Amino acid sequence: MAAAGGGGGGGGGGGAGAAPRGLRGWLRSAYRFATDRNDFRRNLLVNLGLFAAGVWVARNLTDIDLMAPQPVP
Repeated sequence: MAAAGGGGGGGGGGGAGAAPRGLRGWLRSAYRFATDRNDFRRNLLVNLGLFAAGVWVARNLTDIDLMAPQPVP
């Protein structure tokens, strides 16, 4: 249903099958991949990746005890 809308909101150059060139093209395609509101699978993949990154950060920061008394020099 969402793909039948035509026009789209990206407005980037090239078609859907155009290969990105260089770093600028790669960044543009990564940005469009992350911000495409019409693709459920892409949004699911991005959200799962962000969730996994948050879990990794939370698990690795649990070693820091901010309430522990600090050593006095």
